[in-house]
Amino acid sequence: MTTLIVGASGATGKHLVEQLLKKGQKVKVIVRTAENLPNSWKKNDKVSIIIANASEIGVDDMVSHLVGCDAAASCLGHNISFKGMFGKPRRLVTDTVRTICNAIKKNGAGEKPIKFVLMNTSGNSNRDLTETISMGEKIVIGLLRLLLPPHVDNEKAADYLRTKVGQKDKFIEWVAVRPDGLVNEDEVTDYEAFPSPTRSAIFNAGTISRINVGNFMADLIVDDNLWNKWKGQMPILYNKANQ
Repeated sequence: MTTLIVGASGATGKHLVEQLLKKGQKVKVIVRTAENLPNSWKKNDKVSIIIANASEIGVDDMVSHLVGCDAAASCLGHNISFKGMFGKPRRLVTDTVRTICNAIKKNGAGEKPIKFVLMNTSGNSNRDLTETISMGEKIVIGLLRLLLPPHVDNEKAADYLRTKVGQKDKFIEWVAVRPDGLVNEDEVTDYEAFPSPTRSAIFNAGTISRINVGNFMADLIVDDNLWNKWKGQMPILYNKANQ
């Protein structure tokens, strides 16, 4: 199995790549520069490195990058800087998700649909479900929409999968993973996935390590039973110690 990954050089994307390699999978990574990539990737024949800016890749080029792939994943996010938060492209994640999905459809149907895994955020509600939040949370999220373009980008990216791809697309199946309170850890630890938040993402956030997120995304790609459990959903992740 081969997976195309955008955002592979990011703090969580690197863990996804490593977790897939540990499972014996092949990966194609799209990165702006190979300068900061681990040397182990550059020497690994299971890793194909594509130097490109994900936001500037057109559908036709993405079609060629997806050749031979059984899955795709996005760990894209906006840099925590003024330019990253408020500069262009404001719809980095949404536009890239759309490009990947259009490229998958242009490639046509294979033996089975391509799996697409999107790393999203616990601050985004799954509007396919009734996820109740308090008035205080509604106010804060409303402010985030006004003041932080990346939050809107995350919402629109997930909404694209929910409403444009949907549940019955013959080319694409998807999962949008919602981590809560990302932290750094060196090893995979016990964690849990839930269909909806079990605590307030704003006022009582839990934590999940980036390596655990990478592990869960890799397991989704490799394990068909886990995939069938979560496809078309937006699972939220917590380190088990949070529960």
